[in-house]
Amino acid sequence: MAGPRLSGKIALVTGGASGLGAAIARAFVDEGAEVVIADIDEAAGQALADELGSARFVPLDVTQEAQWQAAVAGLERLDVLVNNAGITTLGSIEEVTLAQLRHELDIDVGGVFLGTQAAIPLMKAGGGSIINMSSLSGVRAASYLVAYNAAKAAVTLMTKSCALHFAEKGYPIRCNSIHPGAIHTPIIDKVLAQSDDPKALYKSFVDVHPIGRLGKPEEIAAMAVYLASDESGFTTGAEFRVDGGASI
Repeated sequence: MAGPRLSGKIALVTGGASGLGAAIARAFVDEGAEVVIADIDEAAGQALADELGSARFVPLDVTQEAQWQAAVAGLERLDVLVNNAGITTLGSIEEVTLAQLRHELDIDVGGVFLGTQAAIPLMKAGGGSIINMSSLSGVRAASYLVAYNAAKAAVTLMTKSCALHFAEKGYPIRCNSIHPGAIHTPIIDKVLAQSDDPKALYKSFVDVHPIGRLGKPEEIAAMAVYLASDESGFTTGAEFRVDGGASI
C-alpha cells in the first residue's frame, strides 16, 4: 500500500484558518505534509494548528510584502504554496465603489502576486507546486460580481503567465489554478449577509450547478492534494474546474 501522498513536503496555505484553507490544511496533514497555516485571524489559525499537530501558524496579511517575507523567513525550503486567501465583494458595476474594487484586487490578486514572488527563491532549486485559488467566477461572469469576476479572472491568467515563466527559466515549479463553484464555507455566509434576499440568492447559487447542490470544502481539498503531490508533475498552467458542471 502506498504511503501518504505528501510525505515530507512543507506547505504554506494562506487563508488557512477557516473555510477552504482549513479543509486544505487538514487534507495536507492527513497526507503527511508539514503545514504552515497563514491567516489574519490569529486565534482561529493557532487553534487549528494546535488541533492538527503537524502544523504551525504564522500571522499574515497577504497584501503586505513585509509580512510575506516574515512568514517564509524561517523556511529552508517550500514545496507547496496555496494562495487561497480572498474575499468576495457583492455588487454590479453601478453598485461597487472604486475603493471596494481596489480592496478586492489588493487581496485576491495582490496577495497571489506577493505570495508567488516570496515562494520562488524557496522553490527554484528543489522544485515546488504553486496552487492559486481562482473561481468559477474567473471564467464565467455574473452581473452582481463585477469586482470578484475581475479579480478571479486576473488570478486565472496570472497563473498561466507564471507557469510559462517558470518553464522558460527552467525552474522546476508548477503553477495551476483551482476554480471552485459555490462551496458552502463561511465566505458564502458573508456574501449572503450582504443580500436583501439571502434565501433567493442561496437558491441561485445552487441552481447554477447541474449537479444540484453546493460543493463541499473537502472536494476542493482533494484537488489541492493532487496538485501538491508528485502525481501532478507534468501539470502546469492548467485550470481545474471543480464546479458541479457549472462551467459546461
